[in-house]
Amino acid sequence: MMNYVIVDKETCIACGACGCAAPEIFGYDADGTSRVLLDDNQGTTKIPEDSLDDVIDAFEGCPSESIKMSDHPFNGNPLSNESEAS
Repeated sequence: MMNYVIVDKETCIACGACGCAAPEIFGYDADGTSRVLLDDNQGTTKIPEDSLDDVIDAFEGCPSESIKMSDHPFNGNPLSNESEAS
């Protein structure tokens, strides 16, 4: 099960869809790009079970595919698990 989430800040288009889908997980930087609130967008904290469906909705609805999910921690690198799931 994909338990970790991170936002690729290089590809985020600041559309706000993820914050609508999972406002308890996604917030925004001063430039409007998204970030994961759980761990300051490091992808090292497991997604709480009660938020997982909302995060999956955000992942599936991201128009720029900037939200990355994985079974393994990202350790701050959104491309570290790219071959696993994107």
